[in-house]
Amino acid sequence: MPIFRWGSALDAFRDLEREVDRWMKSVDITFENPRLGRPFPSLNLYEIGDTYLITAELSSCVASDLDLSVANGVVTMRGTRDASGDIPEDRYRRSERPSGKWERSISVPERIDDDNIRAELTNGLLRLYLPKVPSAAPKQIHVGGDNASTSTRINQEEQS
Repeated sequence: MPIFRWGSALDAFRDLEREVDRWMKSVDITFENPRLGRPFPSLNLYEIGDTYLITAELSSCVASDLDLSVANGVVTMRGTRDASGDIPEDRYRRSERPSGKWERSISVPERIDDDNIRAELTNGLLRLYLPKVPSAAPKQIHVGGDNASTSTRINQEEQS
């Protein structure tokens, strides 16, 4: 009886992969959305000088269906994305574009000037400009008193 099995230790995993593939082919599952766990819409956050720029892909959304808000350093976007209204839902054979109500929040790294925020929606691309609050220059703080005599007095009181 041989003690060692010839071949790769990964052969068992290859066999398992083949069995799972065979099983998946026999199951008839259709996924509604291939982006499971990924919130809609896709967005990018850029830092351009003294402004943050958020861009979001919002195809088939109109400006009147968007609700944008900023609170405590978090930008929240809400909206509705319409499906193709002229095709009944039971006629779909594959649907990958999300539709319906959605909400997406993103935190901004620094304080922003709430009064000068502007947004524009052009050809399905939302651009949200978030100007930073000008940072104050560091202020030097003068410490009064004699540190040596103060620390000596504290040490003497602790020893008593």
